[in-house]
Amino acid sequence: MFDVSRFSLKDKVAIITGGGRGIGQAIAFAFAKAGAKVVVTSRKAQDLEATANEIKAFGGEAFPLPAHLGKTEEIKKMIDAVMARYGRIDILVNNAGASPAMASILECDDRLWDKLMDINLKGAYFVSQAAANIMVKQGGGKIINVSSVDGHNPEPGLSIYSISKAGMRMLTKAFAGELLRFNIQVNTISPGPVNTRMMNSHWGHLPPEEAQKVKEMVEKTLPSGRMGEPDEIAGAALYLASDASSYTTGAEILIDGGLLLGNHVS
Repeated sequence: MFDVSRFSLKDKVAIITGGGRGIGQAIAFAFAKAGAKVVVTSRKAQDLEATANEIKAFGGEAFPLPAHLGKTEEIKKMIDAVMARYGRIDILVNNAGASPAMASILECDDRLWDKLMDINLKGAYFVSQAAANIMVKQGGGKIINVSSVDGHNPEPGLSIYSISKAGMRMLTKAFAGELLRFNIQVNTISPGPVNTRMMNSHWGHLPPEEAQKVKEMVEKTLPSGRMGEPDEIAGAALYLASDASSYTTGAEILIDGGLLLGNHVS
């Protein structure tokens, strides 16, 4: 008989990159409520402190740890700080991502390429490598990569972002295959449009009434008629972080309100 306690993260140490807001923050809240000791990391200390304070307010444990994960030297410092505090890493969520910049493939320059790839893909690779080396010694662990539906179907003007997110899907498969024998499960969550600050930045520069109209217009084009909420991503992350997913690796969970079904939605 299934034991619901397998969803517990009691006393697990979890790192959530990009954990200061949006999807990362929702995952951090969910993990803390499930009993994990949560490390939230990103470049913005203010967001991390606010997230950690909310977690502590409901009785959870949180460690805000600023780091620029596009720089390998800062990845090492971040991992060392987690190990110095907790002595182990059980779960890693690669959620940090640079905001997609709208530009034609005829206009993108190497600076934009480097910015997006360093954070969205290179950073995720080397954070995963560092965490995996610790997990191997511990006898197991969980790595969860947050990709995007744009990694399946690129949006016009978001070529580099979409390529980086497709790379995250392959990163999952590469790590899952090599780490399977060490009892480390590696999986992907690919959200569709989600109501976050990053998503809303597409119309945030407009006057409030006009921004609301643009948002509503976008939502009408979606099969579900609305964007998702960060909490709707957190449940899948909790499953993939817990013992309930011990037989799941190299997999991808799409949470897109039917977006990739396209014309098949009646």
